Amino acid sequence: MIAPRVSAEDIRARLAQKKRERQPIWIASAGSGLVAKLLEREGADCINTFSGARLRANGMGTMSMMWPILDSNEQTLRYTAEDIQPALTGNAFVCPCLNANDPLKDMRYVLEELQRRGIHSVSNIGPSISYVDKDSQIYAVLNKSGITFENEVQFLKLAKELGMVTIGLAFDEEDSCRMVAEARPDVFCFHAGTTKGGLTGFDSGETIETTAQRTEAANAKLRALHPELLLVAHGAAMETPEDTQFLLDHTSCDGFWTGSSTERLPIEQAVTAMARRFAAVQLPA
Repeated sequence: MIAPRVSAEDIRARLAQKKRERQPIWIASAGSGLVAKLLEREGADCINTFSGARLRANGMGTMSMMWPILDSNEQTLRYTAEDIQPALTGNAFVCPCLNANDPLKDMRYVLEELQRRGIHSVSNIGPSISYVDKDSQIYAVLNKSGITFENEVQFLKLAKELGMVTIGLAFDEEDSCRMVAEARPDVFCFHAGTTKGGLTGFDSGETIETTAQRTEAANAKLRALHPELLLVAHGAAMETPEDTQFLLDHTSCDGFWTGSSTERLPIEQAVTAMARRFAAVQLPA
């Protein structure tokens, strides 16, 4: 097996073409090679890998990656190389989401290793300090321990200096503006919150209208900082294709990022439906 490689120049050209043609950019997370293959075949531009997606494929919620049950970066790098890259044809590029706060790794070395493997895009969300509420004690303790959003900003700045395509992500306007102003990512996603639905989704009760309003409020500030920035929507009430269309119709986003919506939820639905049919099979009387 020789996995295809997509250069940073090619990635940027593809994204720019999508914007010129008014076609939405589609970033999709995958925890397995089969899901990645299907997503690429149906038109995903970017296959996003991270430990949360792999755990999600094993029946856990995305947020389970926050518990120290695995080496997040090691898991992401391994399954990206073994499961995802060999499954793709090159029509979609791979973007690993890495933990910039890994205390046991020199992240410059990790980025250089990604490039050696033919991967030229990276994101800061696997996991991120942004998942933790800022007003919580654990957030303060983590910051005191050296686990900071600053490390994620510096991580993406370094990746860009190395010539990589960077996809930034944050959960509130303050961090979003800081990330865009300092790291200048190629693509940015305002993470509106954990996707609802299915066995492990969390429903905050927010409507798609509110998700769109919050996303566009952040977009306005981000475009003021970086007018050419590519913006994608993700999370909260954006569960279905109809929800996603509503977001694109009511925001200035250039595309969208799917995780559970195109992985966990359809797998749960399809397998459950087929399993019920098999469970109804009877021996002849």
